[in-house]
Amino acid sequence: MNRIFNFSAGPAQLPLEVLREAQEELPDYRGTGMSVMEMSHRGKEFGKIISEAEAVLREIAKIPPEYKILFLQGGGHTQFAMVPMNLMKNRVADYILTGLWAKKAAKEAALFGKVNILASSEDKNFSYIPDCSDLPVSPEADYVYICENNTIYGTKFHDLPDTKGKILVADMSSCFLSEPFDVTKYGLIFAGAQKNIGPAGTVVVIVREDLITDDVLPGTPTMLRYAVHAKENSMFNTPPCYGIYICGKVFEWIKRRGGLEAMKKANEEKAKILYDFLDSCKLFRPTVVKKDRSLMNVPFVTGDEKLDALFVAEAAKEGLVNLKGHRTVGGMRASIYNAMPKEGVEKLVEFMKKFEGEHGRA
Repeated sequence: MNRIFNFSAGPAQLPLEVLREAQEELPDYRGTGMSVMEMSHRGKEFGKIISEAEAVLREIAKIPPEYKILFLQGGGHTQFAMVPMNLMKNRVADYILTGLWAKKAAKEAALFGKVNILASSEDKNFSYIPDCSDLPVSPEADYVYICENNTIYGTKFHDLPDTKGKILVADMSSCFLSEPFDVTKYGLIFAGAQKNIGPAGTVVVIVREDLITDDVLPGTPTMLRYAVHAKENSMFNTPPCYGIYICGKVFEWIKRRGGLEAMKKANEEKAKILYDFLDSCKLFRPTVVKKDRSLMNVPFVTGDEKLDALFVAEAAKEGLVNLKGHRTVGGMRASIYNAMPKEGVEKLVEFMKKFEGEHGRA
């Protein structure tokens, strides 16, 4: 088997152990005579799959009973609209802009009400997290919104903003389950599965039950109401069954490896290997303020677009793929999610040293 190290920001590398389990069960799931892709979502077999996935997620993330877990479709883009449709009672919300996805979310929310920008790091191409210790939170705002880990720019909120009593909504797509987090500090969390927990097509929503009401904005479609999905336990319509099945396996994999504390330790170790090299070498330069660096996404540049392109091409020949940076940053980006083994980061740094020796500057 010729496995590569996939540094894609998403869809991203999945644990090999999970893929092998799924491979074994693909044509015949545990003696049912059919694949999970073929079984009815109303049947007892899939009912057990989704309930067990929820139970393990609740266990490893320590999600209290007053929070509902939903497995939905549409990814982050649908949540950009679903959040204001369900939560913007006063038609006012506060957003903190730390990257492209937060900007897109704010733009979508502006379709439904007034959006106040509390803080932004766009002045330096989102290379840092703005000071959020004393924000001008709007008295009439229904919630404060952040993108907690910024996949494109490689920044992370290591301290949550002071929302002054307002509900905190967080897009955690690219840092979900990478480290422990206190669910009770949030009103709503959503995470697209394709980065850290499963295949594209599934989004996990964790929402406090008192926020799940029928009091939504006029014209909100039935499919975009949290209350509808909560009442039916994510079974209002046919859910992304196979995606949920894989997510459940990833949750079990995390549990077997020691839970979120173990994930954090492993992720810190991997990130340190890469950041330590970037901070010491002459050819490559990290693009993020040190205190705001992400453990999941590491952008870096040489300052020469042709050299960047050569690096990406040569790295791919070594089985180090999807290292091209986003067009708004350029250069390279290594996404080192939970499933990326330490060996992958070590091999990347080894290749970077070799490339620097061949193309470095005095």
